[in-house]
Amino acid sequence: MSQSYKVIFENNRKWVESKLAQDPEFFHELAKTQHPDYLYIGCSDSRATAEELMGAKPGEVFVHRNIANVVNTLDMSSTAVIQYAVEHLKVKHIIVCGHYNCGGVKAAMTPQDLGLLNPWLRNIRDVYRLHQAELDAIEDEGKRYDRLVELNVQEQCINVIKMACVQERYILEEFPIVHGWVFDLRTGKIIDLEIDFEKLLKDIQKIYNLTESDWVMSKKK
Repeated sequence: MSQSYKVIFENNRKWVESKLAQDPEFFHELAKTQHPDYLYIGCSDSRATAEELMGAKPGEVFVHRNIANVVNTLDMSSTAVIQYAVEHLKVKHIIVCGHYNCGGVKAAMTPQDLGLLNPWLRNIRDVYRLHQAELDAIEDEGKRYDRLVELNVQEQCINVIKMACVQERYILEEFPIVHGWVFDLRTGKIIDLEIDFEKLLKDIQKIYNLTESDWVMSKKK
């Protein structure tokens, strides 16, 4: 076993000791149940860890990560996570968080055969197709890359909003709210893309309404 692998267990031992020193009941309480307010859907990139960049504690964030933070309704993993978080954990906020310098987004901009990655990256290429005029008008490649990261987050937020479980719970409780963020690796800051959840929900209502009820925003007016 390599030394770099062994150090993980040493780090775990030190972490346990530090937590118990702060609170002898920490793990007893942690083992009981979870009541997170947040579902975080992010990229698998090793540089963008959800809890650390949010300053969150264990039990505060339910996390799903994949290449380029994609929400594909044919992907049972992401859809199962969302449904569980919405229906059982009763999260109040769903965050889709991309990051600049995303390898998955960069790969989707590259005209080459990437084998098994092709079907997955096609989701991001579809985002480029939807926003091609805007993206092609950006001459600076780096800025175009950053903008595709942002647009990918926006489209994945829409994919979350399309889901019946999200729509149905929002009708009843006005939660969860969907948010779009980008993590800037160059500064360490989270950028809120200020996704207008209610507007997006209303805009897609005609096509993606999967309920038999009037929508909450309609009732408010």
